[in-house]
Amino acid sequence: MAIVALSDAFSFAAISARATPALPDDTMSKHNLRILLVEDHPFQLIATQILLNSQGYFLLTPALTATEALQAMERTLEPYDLLLCDQCLPDGEGFEVIEQAFKVGMARSAVVLSGLDASRLQAIEQLAAQRDLPLLGCLSKPLHGPDLVRLLESRFPEHHL
Repeated sequence: MAIVALSDAFSFAAISARATPALPDDTMSKHNLRILLVEDHPFQLIATQILLNSQGYFLLTPALTATEALQAMERTLEPYDLLLCDQCLPDGEGFEVIEQAFKVGMARSAVVLSGLDASRLQAIEQLAAQRDLPLLGCLSKPLHGPDLVRLLESRFPEHHL
């Protein structure tokens, strides 16, 4: 019975993560940065959404797989300002999603999120530089909130109200 309940909880989390929460009437976004967030672990996806929301980033589109991310890019009329993407997805690598997004003009910049060791993250950054991709960097998971906020605010100061 506990397995069923755990499975139901993850199903609920995955479904909940697909809808960006509505803003309360009295809440105003501090930032107008459009973010596509790709994370295959529902708990980490929701935790990252909460972290971003707590810092005033509300224009989020969540995706649990590379396929969902590519579908989100097909549905939008404007490119995302930022693609935050887990490197290890069940249906592909985050770097490939980022490369595809830039190829079709649907992301202006990206950050890789990953639990990989520092040398592998550095290799990803070097590959992005060789391919002239606007990768802002790689952040280690578990994600440290201040690192993400510092990166976003240093790279996107024009997106503050």
